[in-house]
Amino acid sequence: MIKLHNNGAFLVNGKIASEGEAKGLDAESARRGTMAYKILESHNTSGNMDKLKVKFDKLTSHDITFVGIIQTARASGLTKFPIPYVLTNCHNSLCAVGGTINEDDHMFGLTAAKKYGGIYVPPHQAVIHQFAREMLAESGAMILGSDSHTRYGALGTMAVGEGGPELVKQLLGQTYDINLPKVVGVYLTGEPRFGVGPQDVALAIIGAVFENGFVKNKVMEFVGPGVKNLSADFRIGVDVMTTETTCLSSIWSTDEKIEEFYEIHGRKEAYKELNPDNVAYYDGLIEVDLSKISPMIAMPFHPSNVYTIDEVNKNLKDVLHEVEERAKVSFGKDVNFSLTDKIRDGKLYVEQGIIAGCAGGGFENICAAADIIDGDYIGDNEFTLSVYPASTPIYMELVKNGSVTKLIKSGAIVKTAFCGPCFGAGDTPSNNALSIRHSTRNFPNREGSKIQNGQIASVALMDARSIAATAANKGFLTPATEVVKDIKKYKYYFDESIYKNRVFDSKGVADESVELKMGPNIKDWPKMVALTDNLLLKVVSEIHDPVTTTDELIPSGETSSYRSNPLGLAEFTLSRKDPEYVGRAKEVQKAEKAREEGKDPATELSEISNVVKKIKESYSDVNNDNLGIGSTIFAVKPGDGSAREQAASCQKVLGGWANIANDYATKRYRSNLINWGMLPFIIDDGELPFKLNDYVFIKDIRRAVMDEAKEIKAYTVTDAGLKEFTLKLGDLTKEEREIILKGCLINYNRV
Repeated sequence: MIKLHNNGAFLVNGKIASEGEAKGLDAESARRGTMAYKILESHNTSGNMDKLKVKFDKLTSHDITFVGIIQTARASGLTKFPIPYVLTNCHNSLCAVGGTINEDDHMFGLTAAKKYGGIYVPPHQAVIHQFAREMLAESGAMILGSDSHTRYGALGTMAVGEGGPELVKQLLGQTYDINLPKVVGVYLTGEPRFGVGPQDVALAIIGAVFENGFVKNKVMEFVGPGVKNLSADFRIGVDVMTTETTCLSSIWSTDEKIEEFYEIHGRKEAYKELNPDNVAYYDGLIEVDLSKISPMIAMPFHPSNVYTIDEVNKNLKDVLHEVEERAKVSFGKDVNFSLTDKIRDGKLYVEQGIIAGCAGGGFENICAAADIIDGDYIGDNEFTLSVYPASTPIYMELVKNGSVTKLIKSGAIVKTAFCGPCFGAGDTPSNNALSIRHSTRNFPNREGSKIQNGQIASVALMDARSIAATAANKGFLTPATEVVKDIKKYKYYFDESIYKNRVFDSKGVADESVELKMGPNIKDWPKMVALTDNLLLKVVSEIHDPVTTTDELIPSGETSSYRSNPLGLAEFTLSRKDPEYVGRAKEVQKAEKAREEGKDPATELSEISNVVKKIKESYSDVNNDNLGIGSTIFAVKPGDGSAREQAASCQKVLGGWANIANDYATKRYRSNLINWGMLPFIIDDGELPFKLNDYVFIKDIRRAVMDEAKEIKAYTVTDAGLKEFTLKLGDLTKEEREIILKGCLINYNRV
């Protein structure tokens, strides 16, 4: 089904080269033959392909990121969006939490689009990525988005999802700075069999490459004869899920099916045929035989926890017990989480089905689901089914071709374009319920439950086709390959009048006379100080899970309503993982605030006095003027998942000055730390030299950052004195070092 080539591979005339054919070929020159290399080269401004400085063609954000981005850019002197910037409203669409604050963010976005020359997509019109596919993507272009699932590679657009500060840099005329990423080929052969959809293919790939880091921070390039056997919608459905592999971006070869996609959407001029050169070298290769993919399911609590649905049904008790055991790592042994109680008459019964968002809400997915469930009924038991078309044009076409009628007659509810089910802001299951979803993620608590309140539910990821088959079977897990029905092929007609009548498009013209509408919840970022000569960090949280997601660092769901309020949102930091974190961090922050005001920090935190006394026994020159006091967390591998900058900024707002980790799950989380002036420390695996509530002292940290030190001496402060250990910072660009030194990106750019 899937085969990994670890040592690289050549593609010669579109086929994988044998060892004999590869002899004599030059890998270095052939690296330039990939589509990824050519697109990056055309957008690089550094003149050095090893050290890229990328300028993107377009930007896109949604309503829980664009307020913070624009506020940051305003503080740095923004007067006009220099490139097309689309502000969509698909996350805080319900306007149901916290009074007027969600709609206030939308009004901020509309006035910002007018003032700075952007594009504003009102709530319920389209999810961010579907609008980008329909109206922004161009073959050979690059798009940067403040959502991790910014992936338009199937349309020939190299897109990257990053934290908000990276978009701020583009708005200020700066660049996206990375080393030239490695490129991994995804070589597709064969054709999917009946009942197998894009989510099945995506989950199979994720299961093969996530844990081993095969594509981490690399570009996935989809090639091979199997590409032509996939429709544009199918390719898009696979492509959006590449984010869950932890790759940097993706790109696909393009053909007449992608040309037709652009033509349908009235943008034929945006199409360009893309293929690798006759000889291209890939740093790794993933062979995928599409004909051997079966209906898949990603069991809780990660998209990589994959099985075939047949495997789950045949080994039901064993699989469910294994998931329960895994849950203890995240939730602890005292949490009452159960899946084995969902076995009824030897079958797995689920309580909810969702087909939604950038992954599931596509035209073909919903048409197939409607055909599968046509004539059947979801029943009158616990099971419910909700369907969210990804855009209003898709919704209208589904009404016209009868798909909505089939779904509603079955007992399903068809709703508007909304991302809520993907991050816990809609359709939260009941306590201990299991939801099956064609969406992007199934992390702990992401579906909206609150473990701190004793609420726990879980999500398994599946394709829309098998969700519909399960719905037709009234909630009993069923692969779509068992369905005996005809799944028709429907022609899609895009009606551009929907957007013309509702979407505000400034055409790039800024109107400086427009006043931003600032609701009472929209707050400026608090003042942040520069990095001090020396640093004292208190360890205020210690997380030993193998991976920590951004959802665990700053929960989604109803907390998203506060993302325009840095101080308000910070109150939720680590609330579902370590509820004591905020209180501990605030105690340390009070000491630092006292220091900044010229007072003795010990007046706010008495233990500081003895800690500083121990430091002075070895370093007498340390004093309140040159010793910054902050907090830090340790996590084994933080930052998987969302691009949300708030996973870092909330720590900073609470006085955080660093993270210490064995590794960082994604580049985007590490970049978020840096852009908020936090030191992304690395510590080697093994027993930690510190524990929760210990103090870590770092002498001459400012000098170490300036001098590009590879290793940094640090000390745990103990009653016996200072206990030395080593930290690392990894590679930092000149600009990143300057951002850290100045305290954050806002300070770096402040005018």
